[in-house]
Amino acid sequence: MPRKYDTQEGCPIAGTLDIIGDRWTILILRDLTLERSGKFKDLQASLRGISPNLLASRLKRLEAAGVLERSFYSQHPPRAAYQLTEKGEGLRDVVREMARWGAKYQLDDQQRADFVEAVGEGVIGPA
Repeated sequence: MPRKYDTQEGCPIAGTLDIIGDRWTILILRDLTLERSGKFKDLQASLRGISPNLLASRLKRLEAAGVLERSFYSQHPPRAAYQLTEKGEGLRDVVREMARWGAKYQLDDQQRADFVEAVGEGVIGPA
């Protein structure tokens, strides 16, 4: 359900936050932006601490907003993978800028080096 207030009507930032403005949602987008696996089980493993119901809820919300699309890679039992849509791809630069900012201001030198090693320097650029 959108969290709109009269003072936010017509605000593009408030509208964007209605879709991506919580911790788990932006971390889902992080994984898909960094081209990690979009399989449910892999997302859950990456997002340690998220319950399966909450992950499913966030994925459904992103799918309903047109940010993600789901495809099935197994019918018995049904198993789905998620990937960014064209609309979702539009968030790639936003997520990367958040990573750059966090790497610069939130990580120490060792954490930054570990992050670059894990995802590649192309995500945050040279230090």
